Amino acid sequence: MKINWKVRRRNPLFWLQVFLSVAVPVGAYFGLTGADMTSWPALGKVVVDAVSNPYVLFTAGISLYNAVSDPTTGGFSDSPQALRYHQPKKGGN
Repeated sequence: MKINWKVRRRNPLFWLQVFLSVAVPVGAYFGLTGADMTSWPALGKVVVDAVSNPYVLFTAGISLYNAVSDPTTGGFSDSPQALRYHQPKKGGN
C-alpha cells in the first residue's frame, strides 16, 4: 500500500473529505444538524456516543476508506504518477 501522504497532507480538499467522511455518518445516525452543536459539551457527548457505537464506527470507517482510496487505480495504492507528485496537482491536466 503506497499512498503519497506528503502531498495529501497539503491538500485542503483531502482534509475536507476526511472531516465529512466522519461527520456525515455520525450526524446522520444521530439525526443532528448544525443547530444541535452549539456547545463543547454537546459536541463531546456526540463524539463519546459515536465512538461507543460499533455501527457508527463501521459506517464512518467505510466512508473514510472511500475518501482515502484512489478510484483510478486497481488497488488501494496511489498510481505511480501520483506517487511522483511533490505537491497537489493543479488543474485537470
